[in-house]
Amino acid sequence: MDRLDGSAHLMIVSDLDFTMVDHLDQDNLGLLRFNAMWEAYYRQDSLLVFSTGRSPTIYKELRKEKPLLTPDISIMSVGTEIMYGESMIRDEDWEQYLNQNWNREIVTEETALFPELTPQSETEQRPHKVSFFVEKIKALKVIRFLSERLEKRGLDVKLIYSNETALDVLPKGAGKGQALAYLLEKFKVDGKMPVNTLVCGDSGNDAELFGVPEVYGVMVSNAQEELLQWHAENAKNNPNIIHATERCAAGIIQAIGNFSLGPNVSPRDIGDFQKCKVEIYNSCHEVVKFYLFYERWRRAEVAKNMQTPNLIFFPLGTFVHPSGVEQPVSHCIDVMARLHGDKQGTDYRIWVDRVSSEQVGSDTWRMKFYKWETFGEERHGCLTTVLLGSKAKVPDGFTWMHMHQTWLEGSEPKDQTTWLF
Repeated sequence: MDRLDGSAHLMIVSDLDFTMVDHLDQDNLGLLRFNAMWEAYYRQDSLLVFSTGRSPTIYKELRKEKPLLTPDISIMSVGTEIMYGESMIRDEDWEQYLNQNWNREIVTEETALFPELTPQSETEQRPHKVSFFVEKIKALKVIRFLSERLEKRGLDVKLIYSNETALDVLPKGAGKGQALAYLLEKFKVDGKMPVNTLVCGDSGNDAELFGVPEVYGVMVSNAQEELLQWHAENAKNNPNIIHATERCAAGIIQAIGNFSLGPNVSPRDIGDFQKCKVEIYNSCHEVVKFYLFYERWRRAEVAKNMQTPNLIFFPLGTFVHPSGVEQPVSHCIDVMARLHGDKQGTDYRIWVDRVSSEQVGSDTWRMKFYKWETFGEERHGCLTTVLLGSKAKVPDGFTWMHMHQTWLEGSEPKDQTTWLF
């Protein structure tokens, strides 16, 4: 909540499964396009919020499987848990609020009387969420009778049915929409209300997000019937909610452009940066652009022209490998030449996360970020610090002066000889 000194230019609040993450996109290209755009243009002055039905346990599993960015805020377990930052610090005030008229023991007693309900895994049973699977044909009847029984027991609860299979029993004050409203109120009290908020979803448990006042909303093209029906019944005349024509993360990018919320062309969509100059260029964009170039270099998607790396790097600069070995940049450029095309025809990808920029001199910037590489089942990452200089002779104005990398815990490869930059 305190990463930004003032109001966020844009706050994106997105569901994960089949909204930010397209499980049918084996190459994760939609997600990687969003990542590049966010780190290049938005990370410095905006907030990224993931709002998911997943518990913290299986959310962390997804992060190991997919190239997800680190969000500023995580809303977990269908709005019953709110956590902040990379360390996922819990909002205990929110959880205390949810205790009102909530008794988990009574919920489990009553739901046990319905044989139609199949409990979800133990990881998905949370302090303020009791979760089941139920067939669509039986769902409406179960919801009606279960609601009546819980009301008679004196509980204020909410039953949310989503994905035509999942039924969640929550405190009445919980849910994705209420969690977002709570966060917006906290921002308002602190005098940091986001300038714009965009909510993004695909299923029934996302519907409440679109009911929060004064937000923009996008239902991705693959949105389920339950969400589209909610929209038709409750918000069809709201011009600030659209049904995208693009799937998942691509639909979020589309909505940013549709509502004119900021840049909506991902650097991944630019084939030649020399021929296509971007309107907004800064040190964060420079980092994203370089690693896109390096990925394409290894995949042989750019020509083997040593003029580009020789222009990018300061000839007397140094590179400290994650192993601790310091190497001159001239040696690294020679290694880079030999690595051209070594990943051609593979699923090799690079992305950066948590890019931060600090101007430390009149023409010098210190950059910090996580750099990740994936190749097959392998995934490796390092904390990277770069010193950038501004030079008029260099295309786009930056020279890479120095780089220092440290392996992230448990992510170093067995063979470190081809790890570069």
